Amino acid sequence: MTEDREALIEAARDAASRAYAPYSGFHVGAALLLKNGDIITGANVENASYGLTLCAETVAVAKIVNEGWIGELAEVAIVGGRPHGDELLGADPVNPCGRCRQILNEAAERSKVDILVHCASADGKEVMTYRLSQLLPAAFGPKDLGLIPD
Repeated sequence: MTEDREALIEAARDAASRAYAPYSGFHVGAALLLKNGDIITGANVENASYGLTLCAETVAVAKIVNEGWIGELAEVAIVGGRPHGDELLGADPVNPCGRCRQILNEAAERSKVDILVHCASADGKEVMTYRLSQLLPAAFGPKDLGLIPD
């Protein structure tokens, strides 16, 4: 595992510990690595109406947009599982949902990078790494609207 990947996965695990998930009981953390080396995190935030729930990736991307860093995304790590005391349990790597793939694509296109997406198990021992283009082939984004030159 690269140092960046390990640090990202650990940051995502830490973010997952702060998730607000009283309905599903499933905590997800996301960590975004920016081009300058900074790591920005987010955790899922559930809502009683369910449809208004925010995924961890969406929270983290909103944070980089808010800070003016939308074009600085380099990599992403996602971790999820069920909390058990101070531990997060779950043996399988967690992949971003379809909505989050699209949200990540917006930031990736603005960053002009086919970002790496590290999908990790709760303990971080099982990791599947993809390019975003593998997770969201033929994506629609700002380039399709002529907002990003080729």
